[in-house]
Amino acid sequence: MAIIALRAWYIKQYEPLKQVLEKPCDLRLNRNSLLKTGMRADFLDERIVVQATKWFAAYLEGSAVEFYIEGSGYYIISNIDLLSQEIYFTKQQSLSGLEPIIYFSPQTEYAEVKDSILDTLNNTVAAFNERSRIPLKLEISPRPQDTPLRLSNSQFKKISKSLLYIADTTPIASISGENNQKLLLSSNVCVEIGYALETKDIGQILLLRSESKNLTGDLPFDVSGYKELIFKQDRDLQVNLPKLMKTLLQRFTLFV
Repeated sequence: MAIIALRAWYIKQYEPLKQVLEKPCDLRLNRNSLLKTGMRADFLDERIVVQATKWFAAYLEGSAVEFYIEGSGYYIISNIDLLSQEIYFTKQQSLSGLEPIIYFSPQTEYAEVKDSILDTLNNTVAAFNERSRIPLKLEISPRPQDTPLRLSNSQFKKISKSLLYIADTTPIASISGENNQKLLLSSNVCVEIGYALETKDIGQILLLRSESKNLTGDLPFDVSGYKELIFKQDRDLQVNLPKLMKTLLQRFTLFV
């Protein structure tokens, strides 16, 4: 049977897949079997070369060693047999499948709140990029003025693939409920939040809410498990938002 060499790249820390594939591969494999949750393969590199690699040293230390294998996706090493030159991989979701995007869903009913958040986000991303090993990009959800919003697959993909999703949950109105007041949020923001809740980890979602409009009541859904920043003054936002964003981005080891 002919050997079809598969290339594999060692993922030491977060890096967009496009950049990973621009580098020389770290390992060559011949796949023996493929299951839904794993793969068994022979490594084609010399044993002495494998033993000298950084990823093999990390494996011996007990660290989780992640690879991107072309045509198959992201895997971590479960076991290595140096004598038979076999590696057993387990399939996993990877942070490297995300794009270096900060995605923001604004409400448009209170323009001064939206503008204040946008100014702070732009300044924060610019400051981060002075120290980030990977440039970050701020993406803002479109809000057409004269036509209904049409949610595109491209927009949904950017939400799901973003490093951090931020939504402006500032209430735009309140109505009387059976027992108390109910706060109403922007319908566009609600749709995008719903998609983010379905596709993103809890640590990749940040909710912002201004209390400057003196609307009281309960939110239409429970967000107690998610990071939320409530502010009254622009100064509160400018001081606390960068700190909170930096904390949520720490898992990607971006800053040097």
